[in-house]
Amino acid sequence: MSNEKKVRIQNPILRGFHADPSICMVNGEYYIANSTFEWYPGVELSRSKDLVHWTAVPSPLSEKRLLDMNGEKASCGIWAPCLSYSNGLFYLIYTNVRNWNFGTMKDCPNYLTTAPSIEGPWSDPVFLNASGFDASMFHDDDGKHWYVNMEWDYRKTGPRQFSGILMQEYDVARKQLVGERKKIFTGSDIGMVEGPHLYKRNGYYYIAAAEGGTFYEHAISVGRSKKLEGPYELHPCNPLISSYNHPELLLQRAGHGSWCSSIDGTKTYLVYLCGRPLPGTKDCVLGRETGLAEIIWKDDWPYVVQPDGSLQNTPPEYVEVPADTVKDTSAQSYPGDGHTHYTFENEDFLKDFKTLRTPLSEDRCSIKERPGFLRIKGGQSLWSFYEQSLLARRQESFVFTAETKMEFEPNYFQQYAGLVYRYDEETQYVLQVTWNEEKGKVIQVNTIMPDNSFTQGMEIPIKQNVPVWLRLSVNYKTAVFSWSQDGKLFHEIRPVCDASKLSDEFHNEGFTGAFVGMFCVDTEFYKKHADFEYFDYLQES
Repeated sequence: MSNEKKVRIQNPILRGFHADPSICMVNGEYYIANSTFEWYPGVELSRSKDLVHWTAVPSPLSEKRLLDMNGEKASCGIWAPCLSYSNGLFYLIYTNVRNWNFGTMKDCPNYLTTAPSIEGPWSDPVFLNASGFDASMFHDDDGKHWYVNMEWDYRKTGPRQFSGILMQEYDVARKQLVGERKKIFTGSDIGMVEGPHLYKRNGYYYIAAAEGGTFYEHAISVGRSKKLEGPYELHPCNPLISSYNHPELLLQRAGHGSWCSSIDGTKTYLVYLCGRPLPGTKDCVLGRETGLAEIIWKDDWPYVVQPDGSLQNTPPEYVEVPADTVKDTSAQSYPGDGHTHYTFENEDFLKDFKTLRTPLSEDRCSIKERPGFLRIKGGQSLWSFYEQSLLARRQESFVFTAETKMEFEPNYFQQYAGLVYRYDEETQYVLQVTWNEEKGKVIQVNTIMPDNSFTQGMEIPIKQNVPVWLRLSVNYKTAVFSWSQDGKLFHEIRPVCDASKLSDEFHNEGFTGAFVGMFCVDTEFYKKHADFEYFDYLQES
């Protein structure tokens, strides 16, 4: 028995909404790219030297000239980025989906941006094609670059609309696709083939592709061929990984991922998306997260290793790595556990906070106008797909508390600001301060649910010209708002909210997860501002 010391990595490694992971290893570091959908900036990047500690990397799509998603509906936007590296350049492929759930067609333009360093500068995006989504780039050892994406056939119905994986050569000098378009893989009998990645090892080409949709039937299928264009024979124990028909597993919905070699070249690691449902439900309020597994190769086929050393195609609860490879022992795991206290003296808080569809410019959000405070100027309503003034961070744990201190003096009912707990525009809980013509300044909880359901809570009068502390406490399925005007005595405010509704499963479609954050609305002049002094996020693992 080996006495080698090991460090246990608990799954998921990136918690809360971190869908569609793509991993690569470059010059002694691992990098993961994740989908962000309508959340801005586009594409989530994380880095690690040991697979244990992950830190955020500035997004490559953080300027409006590079990415503008104004008007895109929920779960449109950035789908399935692919991060790769060749000849001194990082290649980032991504889809900016304009429409996916209206009509039979999907509008899904695919783009490429490159950079000499993971920190950039990233080149202006180049349009490649729009025949399907989930595109990626493969760099062959003969110097050629091959672009692959799933094909969407709007003429068909159901799973047959996922009609296969296309491949075409990419010309680096001309920055465009060239040559013949070929269909190289149609998937397995699981169906709905998407999210393709190509690899080469020991004389074989491998294709890894997501199948089964993004819910509980999700999986990664693998094929191999001696020729790049195929035909690809399926893995003898396909799929490579899935949670399907294993309700006992902690990690459900396993699928859509990619692999890379370890830094020393002796191991292979797979990242994949997964979901942790609320106990007793199928509702993954945390969204689709990123899991890690070790792969071993047997007869030139990849297999997922379980903690007990067995080979099974299910997501492991944890992965062990040699302790001597964990060198970054002083770093904190991304995105952080325990208590995070955000202040607004500088822009450090933005590494965890996101906006919707476009960046918040200085005329909508400022830390300069009142030093030490985040000033949010009233934007469009919380239903808008355009100019919302909202900053939020992902929920990462089933049990957490979020709190902020706000100064806001409305004088019209169309001005309201506060704390929001949301899934998308149709599904959110809002603790807001606003104005009532008879009662004056009031606080209330409003509930927004699908089919234009809008429920207003009781309006409770509060003092004018006095700050208000706003708090959200979530314990698995139960979410309770409370407020205070001295920061000590908090008053719970009805109704008690159902956190499980902030999930893909509640909608039967959609691809994100729950967020909590600050907002300000002024549908009269877009001018009234709210000042936030801090934001606390305290979670239990």
